Order: sequence, then structure tokens, then C-alpha cells
Amino acid sequence: MDEIYPTGVTADAVKGELTITWSDGVEAVYSFALLRNACPCAECRGGHENMTSEPTPDMFDIPEMDPRAISLKDIEAVGNYALVLHWEDGHEYGIYNWNYLRALWEKSLEYGQSA
Repeated sequence: MDEIYPTGVTADAVKGELTITWSDGVEAVYSFALLRNACPCAECRGGHENMTSEPTPDMFDIPEMDPRAISLKDIEAVGNYALVLHWEDGHEYGIYNWNYLRALWEKSLEYGQSA
């Protein structure tokens, strides 16, 4: 099987959504709230021992958040393997690699909710 990779990334601040188009034709839409709640950094996961390479079910239980925490300020490419999302509240520590983002979208389908 060929490796799946992103062919396009766009953010819509009005809708609060990030869209990734993948090489297999999938167009995955992620809410900013889900992306922030699923931030893979050690601070958000509660320490290095809780960091995982796959999304966990608790990431889909999205709490009320400060609007600045889910307002995307900037997107930064990390080489050709990941993104760093910069949030209006100053948080910018999570490195969302492509495998993690694809798994997050797939898990959102499994849990019966849109990403």
C-alpha cells in the first residue's frame, strides 16, 4: 500500500475548521475545538508519560473552552511530516504529525462525530 500524505491544508477561521486533503482523495475536516482538545504536547496530555502516537477516546469529549484557545492564529509546517498550530491564547507546543492527524480523523468517524 502506498503511503498516504497530505496534498493540501486550509483553515477557515469563520467556520473554525481545518481541512486536509489527502493523497487518497479523502478530504478531512477538523474542528478547531477538536484539534486543540487533541493537542499532542506534553502539557496538554498531562506529562510525557501520557503522550501517545494515536488519539484517545477522551480527546472527543470536548469541554467548553476560552474562545482564544480555539482561535487559530497561524499554521507552521514542520519539515514535511507535521504541523504546529499557533492559537490566539499563545499555546503553540503541539506537533501534529501527519499520521496523528489522519488517525484523529479516522477515530472521529469511529466515534460517530465529525472531526
